[in-house]
Amino acid sequence: MKKILLTGATGYIGKRMISVITEQGYKAVCCSRDVTRFSKPQGIKDDLIEVIEVDFLKEETLKNIPDDISGAYYLMHSMSGSDDYEESEKICAKNFVSAIEKTSCEHIIYLSGLVNQKELSKHLNSRFNVEKILIECKVPTTVLRAGIIIGSGSASFEIVRDLVEKLPVMVTPKWLNTKCQPIGIANVLDFLIFTLFKKETYHKSFDIGCEDVLTYKEILLGYAKVRGLKRSIFILPVMTPKLSSYWLYFITSTTYSLASSLVGSMKIEVVCNQESLDKIKKITGVQPLSYEQALQRTMAKIQANEIRSSWKDSFISSRNDSSLKEFIEVPHFGCFKDIRSYEYDDREKCLDRVFGLGGSNGWYGQTLWKIRGYMDVMVGGPGLRRGRTHPTQLHEGDALDFWRVLYANREEGKLILFAEMRVPGEAWLMFKLYRGKLWQKAVFRPKGLLGRLYWYSVLPFHGVIFKGMVRKLAIG
Repeated sequence: MKKILLTGATGYIGKRMISVITEQGYKAVCCSRDVTRFSKPQGIKDDLIEVIEVDFLKEETLKNIPDDISGAYYLMHSMSGSDDYEESEKICAKNFVSAIEKTSCEHIIYLSGLVNQKELSKHLNSRFNVEKILIECKVPTTVLRAGIIIGSGSASFEIVRDLVEKLPVMVTPKWLNTKCQPIGIANVLDFLIFTLFKKETYHKSFDIGCEDVLTYKEILLGYAKVRGLKRSIFILPVMTPKLSSYWLYFITSTTYSLASSLVGSMKIEVVCNQESLDKIKKITGVQPLSYEQALQRTMAKIQANEIRSSWKDSFISSRNDSSLKEFIEVPHFGCFKDIRSYEYDDREKCLDRVFGLGGSNGWYGQTLWKIRGYMDVMVGGPGLRRGRTHPTQLHEGDALDFWRVLYANREEGKLILFAEMRVPGEAWLMFKLYRGKLWQKAVFRPKGLLGRLYWYSVLPFHGVIFKGMVRKLAIG
């Protein structure tokens, strides 16, 4: 059985590629910087998946890559990471090449962005630099270049969705007149898997997209049409990139750094080279859906609660730390705690309420949580806007509003959340069903005097929020 190395396995595309790879009879060797964040997709046999801990910024972890891999997908991007993400992406690519050349790998596939103009945004230029590093690798490499991806959980799609759903009238930046060529997520996965081991693609790059070339304004109006919504869009030519970034940040669920990167890219036309697109279609046999068809397919998935991955769950969309393992054990010393318990009425119903917290389901004491969310957004945090990927299921590594799921075990009756809101310290929220009671523990480890002042300033609200929440979760 051929082994396929999958980098970015916890990312938006990577999560979906696991099933695609195994369905083709390959074994997926999934790279994760933190194996505790990796959740194996349901329905995949254990002998078809292997998880290894690799951080391509740390050379000492590269030894964990097996020598006997046959192919590799490079799906790592740092669009919403730190300010020096360009240098980080170069280092990752060089370390990847160094490691992969020591294996029996026959083919590398890299998913990049469309780069068909001389002037590139910082984000697209970084991807192009990675492309050049990979193409020079001794192992044959194929580059697939995609523009805006239409799919449930895609960052670009979720921004479109937020804007159209929330705003009947939009006053928008002039880059809404920029042309782009979208592609459905299903077709991206098709191109990725059916390009693997095709020798006619080695050492080459191909543009992938649907046949529709649209402006971003047409993208928004097309979504409104599918949803049956009437929307008016007015373009304001004087809106600066910085104002545009804030406009996206405050209206949609994106982070400011991601909004800034996207605005930089959206000012530049991203349209496929038709000859390149025709070639890869012929080689793979993939016939992309139209924009409207991709939208309809995506909306059906959302309505059926079949969102398999989300950009919000990707590690780079939150903290800069390379691992969350150190936070799984909730600390005791030097911490402030709020511990409460309440007898639950029915174990399964109680678990439903605990594992259904957040997102569109809301929080008990919702008004105060909303106020805290608005405060977080104003200081650059995620607030409550990220929601949750699935309305009833939680997995380690999932984003849950301004929390990150550290541990989720329904059978054990235990859920641990780590705060990604802006606080002067570190905060945990833990729930555990034990001996007929639901135990709820909020823990805060302050950072300096400011952290201690913060705890005492919010202490009066804890009695209202936490007392009511444990009761509501326990008995409804």
